[in-house]
Amino acid sequence: MEKEMISSRQFTIITILYSIGTAILFIPASITNMAKQDAWIAASIGVILSLFIVKLLLTLAKQTPTLTFVEVNKKILGRFFGTLTTMCFLITTILSTGELLYFIGIFMQTEIMPETPTMAFALLFSIIIMYAAYLGIETFARSAEILFPLFFLIFIFFVICIAPQITFDNIQPMLEATKTSMLYSIARFLSIFSFPLVVLLMLYPITVNVQHSAQKGFYRGTIIGGVVLTTMVTLCILVLGPDNTAARTFPSYALAQRISIGNFLQRIEVIMAFMWITTLYIRTFMYFYASVVGLAQMLNIKDYRPLVVPMGLMILGLSQIVHPNIIHSNNYNNEIWPILSFILMILLPILLLVVAIIRKPKPQKKEEV
Repeated sequence: MEKEMISSRQFTIITILYSIGTAILFIPASITNMAKQDAWIAASIGVILSLFIVKLLLTLAKQTPTLTFVEVNKKILGRFFGTLTTMCFLITTILSTGELLYFIGIFMQTEIMPETPTMAFALLFSIIIMYAAYLGIETFARSAEILFPLFFLIFIFFVICIAPQITFDNIQPMLEATKTSMLYSIARFLSIFSFPLVVLLMLYPITVNVQHSAQKGFYRGTIIGGVVLTTMVTLCILVLGPDNTAARTFPSYALAQRISIGNFLQRIEVIMAFMWITTLYIRTFMYFYASVVGLAQMLNIKDYRPLVVPMGLMILGLSQIVHPNIIHSNNYNNEIWPILSFILMILLPILLLVVAIIRKPKPQKKEEV
């Protein structure tokens, strides 16, 4: 199979849209529920802490610059333990792919087409993901380049249109959240925003043509994605208020419904839906790509494409059973996912890095003549 390569600019764009992902709809309610009007502070701290996570991932990537994250597990931990950790990682990415398909179905049914079954939306979206995976990472990177300017033009338009409805009283009094609630909010933010960044090690550095520029792009992409999410959290609090934000399932979408300019520009919340679907497409693809490529590498299959359709059908079925309802989904993402993602996406890279440094042979000194 011919090796595919993407540019550092494309990698930066993928990082930006991937880090935003589903968080643009779910993060405001999740962290505001705990930190109330101080949720924007929790998000800002989370973005800063995310840079240390990026540093960890880049340091690990430098140890094995020619391997993906799945291959790193086997090389550093050995055949048995490496396969075991790889299986746990792939199970997580497969479950997450199915969950994201569930999100697209439940969102479209709840907010846009209530009489259409969720299976219809999940099916259409899974076809797009499977087709993108079959075409390869280069084609996917080009599609991300096309969607990126559209996303940010719509985001800027969205911020400008909602700005007149800002009420600064909603963000006061500041620093009222307890230490416990602030820590929980930061943990939830990190679990959705930055812990999943480890999946990008399936691309970096092995498929990026200029690794030095891609390192900077990793940082820039994380910062820009974090600024977008922090802005969204802040706007939700300033316009909807902390209580209303915490009570809604999709507060960002409710925010878009508030846009009204001159009594003629109204009901344009579909722009919010486009923004979310764009970032959801990027994150779902990355989870799915990591799953099929990782499974192929674990089974020593040279070409992952024969696995695309079977894996796609599996995640389609999984999307219908992964969560019985939205309450179960919220409980999972608030209580279970932070712990699970921390173990597999933070502790595992730390373990790999420590073992790699210990096992790395020291350079031998030249014998004196």
